[in-house]
Amino acid sequence: MTRPKKKLILSIIAVVFLGLAALVLFNLPKPVKAYDAAFDLTQIADGTYLGSYDNGLVKVRLEVVVKNHTIAEVRLLKHDNGMGRAAEVITDTVVQQQSVEVDAISGATMSSKTILKAVENALSEGGLYTGA
Repeated sequence: MTRPKKKLILSIIAVVFLGLAALVLFNLPKPVKAYDAAFDLTQIADGTYLGSYDNGLVKVRLEVVVKNHTIAEVRLLKHDNGMGRAAEVITDTVVQQQSVEVDAISGATMSSKTILKAVENALSEGGLYTGA
């Protein structure tokens, strides 16, 4: 192979590599924000609240059912998670602890944090949801 052809091939490989690197860097998942625990259950009326969170890698949409100023149930409506399905049990812990300030599920940390943030969003934004 002639020297100019080698140079051209190496240049093409470098451009492709840099392009792929840029794609990866600009599409990294955004970190899950710290929990504000900005909701006060004593101030939340009975009802079903819709919450969601998307960190770019994991997407969650859920309902939080509040009865007598307690979290009665958390229902996952959508959980695009890759390998984070194990995190789905964290909804039971939220109900037991009546809080989003619970430990993440080992091996499914990103999904756990995204679910917790969606619960927080549902309760802190206070958007009563009447849909099915």
